[in-house]
Amino acid sequence: MSLHIIDWIIIAVYLMGMIGLSVYLSRGQSNEEDYYLGGNDTGFFPIAISTMATQCSTNSILGAPAFVAFTLGGGLVWLQYEIALPLAMIVVMAFMLPFFRSLKIISVYNYLELRFGPETRMVLSVLFQFLRAFATGVTVYGISLVISYCTGVSFFWSVIGLGIITIIYDSIGGMKAVIYSDVIQMGVLFVSILLIIYMAISLLGGPADIMNFVSADRVNAIDFSHTGLGDGQNFSFWPMLFGGFFLYASYYGCDQTQVQRELSTKSIDDTNKSLFVNGILRFPLVLTYCFLGICIAAYVAKFPEFIDLLPKTANGSPNYNMSVPIFVLKEFPVGIIGIFMVGLFSAAMSSLDSTINSLSATTIEDIIKKFTTIDKKKELLYSKLLTVFWGVLCIVFAFYVENIAESIIEAINKIGSLINGPILGVFLLGLLTKRCNQLGALLGFGCGFILNAILWVKAPEISWLWWNAIGFVVTFGVGFLVSFANTDYPSEHLVWSRGALEKLGSKVDWKKYYIALAAYSVLITLILLWIS
Repeated sequence: MSLHIIDWIIIAVYLMGMIGLSVYLSRGQSNEEDYYLGGNDTGFFPIAISTMATQCSTNSILGAPAFVAFTLGGGLVWLQYEIALPLAMIVVMAFMLPFFRSLKIISVYNYLELRFGPETRMVLSVLFQFLRAFATGVTVYGISLVISYCTGVSFFWSVIGLGIITIIYDSIGGMKAVIYSDVIQMGVLFVSILLIIYMAISLLGGPADIMNFVSADRVNAIDFSHTGLGDGQNFSFWPMLFGGFFLYASYYGCDQTQVQRELSTKSIDDTNKSLFVNGILRFPLVLTYCFLGICIAAYVAKFPEFIDLLPKTANGSPNYNMSVPIFVLKEFPVGIIGIFMVGLFSAAMSSLDSTINSLSATTIEDIIKKFTTIDKKKELLYSKLLTVFWGVLCIVFAFYVENIAESIIEAINKIGSLINGPILGVFLLGLLTKRCNQLGALLGFGCGFILNAILWVKAPEISWLWWNAIGFVVTFGVGFLVSFANTDYPSEHLVWSRGALEKLGSKVDWKKYYIALAAYSVLITLILLWIS
């Protein structure tokens, strides 16, 4: 099982094409707004697809099928997450992104300084930079192991090659390169998934035959029998609904890697259209790669010797995350394997490019400009150099996680749930309350974070998905109570109100979109009940 020269040519042509595209899109860049926001002339649809591509990382196309096919307690219950997404989009579209877009900011954390003060901005921005760089280093490590195993290239050169190509096209093309390369990568990735599903179905005899090989628990998509509150069940319906709601609201509304693209649209209406399209299209994508997991489970049931082909983990058990690439290497012809490897590169690069671009933006906006004045003529140069800096740092970090990566990959998901709720709580304290001040916001954030940390250590039987909801409630409640006597109200345009929304100039009746998203969430629930 190795790559043919034709597969290597396909990979090389694709990677060189990404660099060529970035050079083309870099024309006309003159300042940091062009670099970080693409000149605010990108349509809503490419931005929506780019956002989806960033979320569909290698962890999704490798980890989700492995979860569905092999994990104890796994199966299609993973899809319960998606019920919460359209509901979270309503909050992000109604209360968050229109305000940030109207302020013409580059870093979303700039809002926190305008609303509360510089300390709040600095705390959350630095926290974002540290955790995002940390997670990205582990992501680079994980996908480089897969690339190394599949191609025969050493781990060192897999890391270097993946990192250098991404840094080159990202540093040259900026946000436009991120968006349009992500659109291409999303297309390649989706086609790769469909090809694998088609091959698996063909080998198993047909769509109807798949279910003959899969146990009933794998296709159970709804679990109402557990709460995740003391029963040790992380992936039951209620924690995935409520925890997923606050997780997605925080991710889409407060995470610079996502918000920066929404700030790149032509108008506020386009920002909301992008979020709406993402909210509608994400479920079919997730359903597709979860169905891939069902296909892999059926394939292993029919050909159990396949398990012996999987590499072993440190404890000697099969590495189920490698099941999809090993299936491709075993069953696919020359050329198609190259397309799949391009899909793997696409998934990794779509996560890495947006991360290092957003890290560069927050560094220059939230830190460097706070302590020094940058010549306008040099802003673009500094922006590109910072993109290179963060890209190199993520690559370097990937070489130092070998001994801890197995435990950290799960820990990163938990770390996200540690802070997602508290971060969302701070932003909504600013948007939805007039009384909250900087002291209340910071104390509320600290209390929410500390309580979640205590739950991690002292109450492992509580699903970590609940931390997203618990952290938000504690942060919002403490922040409001601490600030209750405050009478120094912020400017009107920094706090949500119907009048403030009307002044933003949005002419679209967004209530129709909110109703559509709510109805779509109900539809997803009905589909999952039908599947079960």
